[in-house]
Formats: sequence, structure tokens, C-alpha cells
Amino acid sequence: MSKSGSEYDVLVVGTGASGMSAAITAAYEGLKVLVVDKASLYGGTTARSGGWLWIPNTKLAKEQGIHEPAGAARAYLQHETTTHFNAERVDAFLENGPKAIDFFTEKTCVQFDMPPVFPDYHAEAPGGQQGGRSMVTRPFDARELGPRIAQLAPPVPELTVFGMMLGSGKELWHFLRAFKSLESFWYVAKRFGGHFADVLRHGRGMTLTNGNALAGRLAKAGMDLKVEVWLDAPVTKLVLENNVVTGAVVVREGKPVEVRVRKGVVLACGGFPYDIERRKQLFPHAPTGKEHFTPSPPLNTGDGLRLGESVGGWVDASIPNAAAWCPTSVTQRKDGSQGVMPHFIDRAKPGVIAITPKGQRFTNEALSYHDFIQDLVKACAGLPEVSCWLICDHKHLREYGLGAVAPFPLPIGKHLRSGYLKRGKSVQELAQSIGVPAKALQEAVQLFNRDAATGKDTQFNKGSTAYNRFQGDSLVAPNPCMAAIEQGPFYALKVVVGEIGTFAGLETNAQCQVLSQHGDAIAGLYAVGNDAASVMGGNYPGAGITLGPALTFGYVAGKALAKQPNLPTAG
Repeated sequence: MSKSGSEYDVLVVGTGASGMSAAITAAYEGLKVLVVDKASLYGGTTARSGGWLWIPNTKLAKEQGIHEPAGAARAYLQHETTTHFNAERVDAFLENGPKAIDFFTEKTCVQFDMPPVFPDYHAEAPGGQQGGRSMVTRPFDARELGPRIAQLAPPVPELTVFGMMLGSGKELWHFLRAFKSLESFWYVAKRFGGHFADVLRHGRGMTLTNGNALAGRLAKAGMDLKVEVWLDAPVTKLVLENNVVTGAVVVREGKPVEVRVRKGVVLACGGFPYDIERRKQLFPHAPTGKEHFTPSPPLNTGDGLRLGESVGGWVDASIPNAAAWCPTSVTQRKDGSQGVMPHFIDRAKPGVIAITPKGQRFTNEALSYHDFIQDLVKACAGLPEVSCWLICDHKHLREYGLGAVAPFPLPIGKHLRSGYLKRGKSVQELAQSIGVPAKALQEAVQLFNRDAATGKDTQFNKGSTAYNRFQGDSLVAPNPCMAAIEQGPFYALKVVVGEIGTFAGLETNAQCQVLSQHGDAIAGLYAVGNDAASVMGGNYPGAGITLGPALTFGYVAGKALAKQPNLPTAG
């Protein structure tokens, strides 16, 4: 086994936000850092994400005049995390989150934008806020990465338009209104023009947005600090000497290399979305481990969790939700591969309802994706499959789109031909097409239409919360989340259970050290991101509650490693 040139202060396993945050912070503190990833492209789940971060009490919020009451964020997290409130880790997150944002925005090229209003998902709960906690990564010019842009993982194709990544907020608003407003039409035309010019010149779009922008910015920050990165380099085992993790065996160019560390190893492998056995154990809707669909990278197979367990770490299986649940629909791509489309905001738009295989509504469709799936699992108890159908009419489909079906003027024929989108001239015909009881579906639509006229959802209160209304259409009254489903033809789209990241992970302390089942820190081993147990306790309080803690605890780990004396067995 080769050991030549394999001594570092820190080894980070994974190139997503948490791993890069730890690497960048440690490198800034003067440590020699190596980052490895078994994928051939860097960015991990982060590159496919929305790029939002949830961190309370930042300078960005205060600059907009948003000052939270003392203790509000802690009270909110105590309410949200229920049985798994970890005071030590929550306090570390709340204390270090603003510091992490200051560090990255002041010392690196990583930048964020804070919308003045983006409500917590449960803003009405104790300590909840109407805005000031969720921020999004600022778009990034990929030219700054030079040749390394070729190694950046792409976004989920279903979330692009002709390969172009759309930014959140104002940009999405312009695209939805491109044929209603001259200003929006001109904005969209310029955006497309710039994108196609980039494709002709560079082979891809150069304006990175959302999670791709975050992955790109973190990569550039790492490059600026001379952080070494090995791709196509899986870790096969941790090196344990006298109960101290002193390195790892990394396969590089087909050969095992023992990488020794003076400070520690950081696990940031992205959790276990593709670990069938752990899915089977922890996902109640997936008894064989296969009844689940995820847009996460296929190589996120739980390596970090297994590595941690191999040296005494453990995963708490009692967490209320083992993943950040998300409604997903399954598409067929041109190359024959399967695409997975997450449904974040379309359910909240006016004129769409969700029904079970029995043809009945079961929840407030405008709830957060995580809450929506929890209600779906309950509604499908005892049924052969956990799934539902999103129902809308022609007017709604062409105005807002649905899932991977884009709004007018883009065509819908390919989705009808593939079976992704179902259509019926009447509600009864649509029911027959999707195999649900026609009477039940007709009654569900009729009741929703009656309620839409008054703006009061008498069944599930759709549009009743700040988050509901934020994701609806502010131009629709009296309820931005409700409009009659009455203009045929009618459409349906099947939704199944997916996630946008796993929550169950290795137990860690406030310094990100991996803990044994006895509560002792395993010397030399740290875990961050989805390899660590979620500080949110298996629940989903607001937009960005995976990336916010990922960046924060990566920063915490980097700082802790810098202060850590050399390991007792290090050379």
C-alpha cells in the first residue's frame, strides 16, 4: 500500500457543502487539507439542491431591519425537534451559524441573498418568524472556476429549462409571468439569450444558481486556499490505532493509499439515500427498501455512516423521520434513464388538489413537502402503495405547470405520450384514466370548487398559514392557494415518496466529534452534513434546514480541528 505524499492535517470525505465548509475553514486556519470524493464530479447533493440555508440572526437579516426577539429561534427549534431536541447542538448551531455566514461572506467568494419575506414552514408556532432566516446562494459565474467547471456536478435536469438553471424568487416569478408582462418577457428573453450564447461558446450555461452556485462558490473558495481535491477516490476503511482514528485508506487511480492525518478525519459523504438496507430499516413506506425515489446522487450509499459505525459510532434509529421527505414524480428521460422530479411549490398554487388512490383529498396541499408526505403515509396506511395524484384543470396547467410539465408556451404532448401526465375530457373520464373511484373524485373537486368561491378550505385549510400563502399566487383572491378546477380537459400526475436528504446519521457532539454509544467522543473522527444526525430532530422547520446546519457545522468542525492538538499517534 502506497504511503508516499499522504500526510495531511485533515482528511475530508465528501465535496458537498458540509465537507467543503470544513475544508475551507480548516485551510483558512492554516491546516493542510485533503478532500476526497468517490464521485467523478464534485458538489454532492449540494449541487442538485435549491441552495437555500436556514440560519437565524444573521447580519444579512439585520441589514434588512429584521431583528429577532431573544430566544425566539431556540424556542422554535425546541418546538420543532420534539423528542430529539439536543440543547448542546442546537445552541452550537444558533451561536455559530451567524459566525459561519460572516466568515464565508467576508473571507471567501461564497455569498448569499436574503429575501425580506420567506416564512418559516410553521411560522405560527412559538418562536416562528415571517422572514429573515432563509437565505439563498447568490448566482455565480462559472467562468471563475476555469477548467474545473467540467468537474462540477450538474443540477437535476427536471429542474432546468433547456438546461438553464432558474434562480429562486424574483427570477422564477418572471418566468411564470413571461406572457403576462412585457417586463417579465424581456427579462426571460435576455436570460435565454445569455444562456444559449454560453452553450454555443462553452458547451453549457455559465450562470450557476441555487445549489449549483453554492457548490461552485465553495469549490472556488477551496481553490483560492489551495485545498487539494481527489475525485474518483473512495474511502474503503478508517485507520484506527489505540482507539484513535489516524487516517483512512483511499483508493486513488485504482490503488489503495493510506492517508495519515495529524488532526482528524471528517465524514461528509451525503447520508444514505441510496442505501437499500438502511432504507428498509428506517423508511416505513419502503418495506423492501425499494419503494422510494430520490433526486440525490446515486453514489450516496451510506459510506460515511458505515465508516463511522466501523470504529464505534452509532445511528439513532428512533428519530421521528429518517429523511427530509419530499413528494416526487418519476419521469422518463430521452436516454431511457429515470428522472425524479421533486414537488416543492406547485401543490400550493391555486387550482390543484391531491387525492389518494381512493379519490379523496387527505391534507392541505400547500403544506411543506416534509409535512405533506407525513400526511400521505398516514392516508395510505393499509394500501398496497403510498402514492397520490395531483389534480388540476387545463387553465391551471398552462398557467403554472405541474411537476416536470412546464407552463405555456412549452408543449405537453411528450408528457401525455409517456404517461407521466394523464388527461380526461371530464373529471369522470380522468378518474377512469388513473383508476380511482369517479364518484369520490367528483365529490372532492366539487367541494373544493365550492370552497374556492369563498376562499375558505373547509376540509384542510389550504392557504391558512403564512408559508401556504407565500407559495401560492398573490394575484389570486380571496385565497392565493385556491381556485376552481372547472375548465376541461382535466389532468392528473402521480406522486410518490422521495426525500431531499437523509436525517438519521451518526451521533455527534457540539464540536462535530462522532460519539460512541457510551457518549464518548471517538478521537480523530468528525461527521457533518447528512452523515451527522440532524440537529432538527427529524423534522423540517424551514427552507434550508439541511444546508444551513451543513455550512455551520462544517465551519464548527474546521475551527475545532484547528484548535485540536496533534493526535497522540500522529507523526
